[in-house]
Amino acid sequence: MATPDECEQALRELSATLAGSGSGERALQRSVSCSVTDLGVVFAGELRDGRLEDIAAVSAGEPKKSTRADIRLTTTSDDLLKLVDGSLGFATAWSSGRLRVDASIMDLLRLRKML
Repeated sequence: MATPDECEQALRELSATLAGSGSGERALQRSVSCSVTDLGVVFAGELRDGRLEDIAAVSAGEPKKSTRADIRLTTTSDDLLKLVDGSLGFATAWSSGRLRVDASIMDLLRLRKML
């Protein structure tokens, strides 16, 4: 099991990957949360200009920030690290149930281009 710090670092690495994707989806601005089920931690941030910004763990007093996010991801700590380092593909994780994504169809299509 990974630590909360390792998961936060993985999300920052994902941010760098998104920023370097050159996808043309720079205008996409959405709130994002990632619930790490085995740690009981939720990270929230903003996807702006093709980059995840303001990534931070959400305290117990801020549940609305994570549940109201436009894009909500749910996974385990180990799978999050594998997704970011490329040893687990996004489609594979999603289709096998290792990653849950709650987002609109349009956001999913835009994200697919970026990942």
